[in-house]
Amino acid sequence: MAASDTAAQFALFDRTRDLICGVDEAGRGPLAGPVFAAAVILDPAKPIAGLRDSKKLGSAQRDQLALLIRRDALAWSVAHCSAAEIDELNILQATMLAMRRAIDALSVQPTLALIDGNRCPVASVRTEAIVKGDDKVAEISAASILAKTARDAVLMDLHAQYPQYAFDQHKGYPTALHLKRLREHGVTPEHRRSYAPVRAVLAGAAP
Repeated sequence: MAASDTAAQFALFDRTRDLICGVDEAGRGPLAGPVFAAAVILDPAKPIAGLRDSKKLGSAQRDQLALLIRRDALAWSVAHCSAAEIDELNILQATMLAMRRAIDALSVQPTLALIDGNRCPVASVRTEAIVKGDDKVAEISAASILAKTARDAVLMDLHAQYPQYAFDQHKGYPTALHLKRLREHGVTPEHRRSYAPVRAVLAGAAP
């Protein structure tokens, strides 16, 4: 993105006028489990060092930052859409719904929601999309971290329930290991039946 485009994006909001929440998702690509979204309003009086895109942090860093965000943010929430909802709505619409649920669940009402990416959910507040916002806007970085850690925790629960699928290793993403276990053991209720590799197993073909 050109510098002028970035400047135009950030001219869309004013921190002195708007109470901003950042919104991001985790889990659009996996074959199993929910898609998560989080919304975070940071407290300017309690800055949190080290916030950045959750994908650029190690798991221990994410876990530590998630604790600080939950402790020090003015407000935060995490929401999700289940695998069944993803199959019913499609992943884009399910992601937008999870984001809307996260915004609506905040204990403090923001005046502006900054959304990571190039699409915005229908919401009760004004929204603006920020491409690669999870590495540009602290509130979106914080939301990225909460969404990622919440989803990872659920996938560890799925691993305890279905240890033969090794969800602790691939977190539901279509890795070679996951596809191998999917062929060997079939489809669980937590798999997304609308995704091609899962459809292939259900149809009796190799993914």
